[in-house]
Amino acid sequence: MLRFLRQSATSWLIKIILGAIVVVFVFWGVGSFRSQRKARIALVNGETITLDEYSEAYNNIIEQLSQRLGNNLNDDMIKMLNVKGQAIDMLIDKKLMLQEATKFDLRVTDNELADAIRRIGAFQTEGKFDSQIYKNVLNQNRLTPEEFELIQKKAMIIEKLRSFILSNVKVSEQEAIEWFKWENISVNVDFVVFEPGRYDDTNPTPDEINSFFEDNKRSYKTDAMVKVRFLRFEPDAYSSVVKITNEEIHDYYENNIEKFKTEKTIEARHILIKLDQSSNPETVEKKRKAALDIFKLAREGIDFAELAKQYSECPSKNKGGYLGEFKKNAMVKPFAEKAFQMKAGEISEPVRTQYGWHIIRVEKVNEDTGVSFKNAEDKIRNKLVEEKAKNLAYEEAEAVYDASFEGDDLTKNAEARGLNIVTTDFFTKNKGPYVEIDTGIKNRSAFASYAFNLSLMEIGDIQDFEDEYYIIQLIEKIPEKIPELKDVEERIRIDLIKQMQDEKANKYASEFLIALKDNKSPYTKWDTECKKLNLTVAATGFFKRNSSIPYIGFEQNISQTAFKLSNENMLPEAPVKGGKGYYIIRFRDRKEPGLNEFEEEKEKIREKLLKQKMFKTFDAWLSSIRNKSVISIEKGFLE
Repeated sequence: MLRFLRQSATSWLIKIILGAIVVVFVFWGVGSFRSQRKARIALVNGETITLDEYSEAYNNIIEQLSQRLGNNLNDDMIKMLNVKGQAIDMLIDKKLMLQEATKFDLRVTDNELADAIRRIGAFQTEGKFDSQIYKNVLNQNRLTPEEFELIQKKAMIIEKLRSFILSNVKVSEQEAIEWFKWENISVNVDFVVFEPGRYDDTNPTPDEINSFFEDNKRSYKTDAMVKVRFLRFEPDAYSSVVKITNEEIHDYYENNIEKFKTEKTIEARHILIKLDQSSNPETVEKKRKAALDIFKLAREGIDFAELAKQYSECPSKNKGGYLGEFKKNAMVKPFAEKAFQMKAGEISEPVRTQYGWHIIRVEKVNEDTGVSFKNAEDKIRNKLVEEKAKNLAYEEAEAVYDASFEGDDLTKNAEARGLNIVTTDFFTKNKGPYVEIDTGIKNRSAFASYAFNLSLMEIGDIQDFEDEYYIIQLIEKIPEKIPELKDVEERIRIDLIKQMQDEKANKYASEFLIALKDNKSPYTKWDTECKKLNLTVAATGFFKRNSSIPYIGFEQNISQTAFKLSNENMLPEAPVKGGKGYYIIRFRDRKEPGLNEFEEEKEKIREKLLKQKMFKTFDAWLSSIRNKSVISIEKGFLE
């Protein structure tokens, strides 16, 4: 069966996005099967984790983070996220799961493996497995079919293990009801707030200021600062000397004809009946039948937009299911494959995607078209000018850099070529340099980060910051230091006043709360004390556990405290710190949700709780296995 997958190839070659198989590649890595170095970094019950396996896992995590965070990912964030620890933990868990699967005698047959690979959309042509595409995709990822099949087999074994461990996990109706009540119960409280800013008579003494500085002097440490000189080579400055011939423009058009074609698009509406990917077959079929009933109504001539407004569970329902104009790759594959086969006015039978069942109506088809040479000529000329100007800018930068070795060379070479060399003021790494607009730096963050890595008087390599080239030389550096009190005294005074005001607000709030608790009639005492202290009392009205509190805002501490109160325990143990100050709250009322609302949400709640319960169950099981295992990581590896 596996031999069939490898050998029954067609000759059709494509470039393909990995799609459905990317998760497998990310989790299992693509290099561990070719590991030549056997450097051991950990042992799991006697089985080795190699340095190559670790490197592959680490790089995959970094790649995922880069896709999500882009330029925000830096060394500090990588350290904060403990990527090294994540990678080694993932590999340890993988070893443990495979070891446990062996104990349970869990296996994947060749037929099961072949069927699973056939179903992967990335290996299919028009819904059918194409072994040539299979080989091409694997080649692009430097994998042989044997290697990928072993990856897939291990992933399937772990999925069998997961199913085996979680087979008895259920969510009862009572559990769902209890969760619904907990999530939807609401409370109403009175509150007063002691705002620090009201205590504006706070004046710290010189001794208090000095003492505060001594206790917190490292908080006032100045940042390291540098001063640099730099040359900037802007491609736009070279555009006027660039000459582009008609022959060059024509050659570019002929060699890049695909770029001048307009991709086919369609305009469509849809009706979505949502379905969780983990839904059981009964639920899947129930939802399909519901979608089929709507499809029949649409086929009978009932306005599709009105049906979408009534039945669709997609945000587009408010627009009658209208999705606008889109390209094929803008939609998930099953949806796109079907929609782009349809003609204007056609309505599809229900189509299953990861989001649920879709009924599609195509409104308009915009066929692909080409751009003539005449219409493309100006655009091509501008592009070629831009490219040549950038090359000239880099060549100029390279000539200056090659002629500059140390000291004042950069200045001399700039003057000899008539180039404007700019010297910055001192700047920190976080803020970057500020220079006049005519010499402004587009990417100050990248500029500053690079400058701080230079040694004193070092001339750095040519840097490309947002399509402009820079040569930077570090000329002065001031290290970070703890300042003298006199230099930061005003800042100290302001910070100390804020702290003292905060302490006063907490003190008076605590005294107010004690006075209420000492009295047998807290309601009467509340009014008396509030008038005495000129406090404004307000009631929140009913709010739910995880919602914003009326007149207060989203304050989790206050919300958590409020839901602990009752008629028997009307006041909190202590003042609650919030964004505006210290709050004292008093219980007024509690409202239970109606079970008729539960019936409407029951299925979604049970699915949500089942996912949570399965995750916690498997995590707890894996933790127990880990605790019973002998795991050792090479000394110093994670340091």
